Amino acid sequence: MISGLQHLNVVRLYGCCVEGTQLSLVYEFMENNSLGHALFSPTESQLKLDWPTRQKICLGIAKGLTFLHEESSLKVVHRDIKTTNVLLDSDLNAKISDFGLAKFDEEENTHISTRIAGTIGYMAPEYALWGYLTYKADVYSFGIVALEIVAGQNNTRYRPEENYVCLQDWALVLQQKGNLMELVDTRLGTEFNEEEAIRMAKVALLCTNSSPALRPTMSEVVNMLEGRTLVPELILDPSIFSDESRFGAVKDQFNRMQSRSSKTTTITQSSDSTSTVWLGSSSTLVEHQ
Repeated sequence: MISGLQHLNVVRLYGCCVEGTQLSLVYEFMENNSLGHALFSPTESQLKLDWPTRQKICLGIAKGLTFLHEESSLKVVHRDIKTTNVLLDSDLNAKISDFGLAKFDEEENTHISTRIAGTIGYMAPEYALWGYLTYKADVYSFGIVALEIVAGQNNTRYRPEENYVCLQDWALVLQQKGNLMELVDTRLGTEFNEEEAIRMAKVALLCTNSSPALRPTMSEVVNMLEGRTLVPELILDPSIFSDESRFGAVKDQFNRMQSRSSKTTTITQSSDSTSTVWLGSSSTLVEHQ
C-alpha cells in the first residue's frame, strides 16, 4: 500500500526483498542523507543549509504530510515525523520516509486508541500519555521539526539554561517575551528572511499546542508558511513545561531515557511482539503495549 503513495515529498518505495529471515525495503536513493544529519551531525559533516533551503525543506515536509492526511486515496498517520525520517535528495528536496509505525485511517473512528510508539521529544502529549491518535499527532511532530529547522538545534538536546527542558520550552518563553528572533540559528548570521523565520517559528508553536483541537491541519500550515493566510496569535503558557510540580516526573523519566540511550545501541524484541525498545545514540524509539 505504501508503494502506492507517490508524491514529490514522500520517499518512493520501489519494492521489497525477502531472503530467509532477512527483510529489506528498497527506496529511491537520497544523495544528501537526512535532515537530522544535515542539521545535527558533527560540523565537518554538516550541510550548509541557507535560509531559502530551510524554507523549502519545511514547506516540503508540510506538503508531504498534507498529501498523507488529506489528499491521498490512502490516508495515513505517520506517527514518527522527526528530522532523521526526512530525507534529502540531490536538490535538497525533503522526502518523508520510514512508514514502519504508520497507521492507516479508520474512517469509522474519530481517533485510534493504540499502543504508544514514537520518538521522545516529538510525540504529541495526548498520544504519549493516553494513546489518543489522530492526524494532529503528526502536526505536533511537524511543529517540533519546524522549530529545529529554525534554530538548527535538536529539541531534546538543547538547553540554553538548566531550567529549560528542551528547545520547545525555550521557544515558548521567547514567544512570551516577544523575542523569537533569538531562536534563529546563529550559523545563518544575518543572511535570512526575518519575516519568514518569525512566521515559521510561530507556525511551529501553533502546531505544538498542547490541545490537538487548537492545532491547524497540514493544509492550513502550508497556507501559513507560504504567507497566504495569517498565523493566529495564541498565548502559550510556558509554565506547563517549567513548573516542576507538574512536569518534574516527565523530566526525570526523559533524563533517564537519554542517559540510557547515550550508553547503548540495542534492539530488543519480546517473544510476544508487544514490546519494542530501540536505544540509539541519536534518538530513542519506545513501543509498548
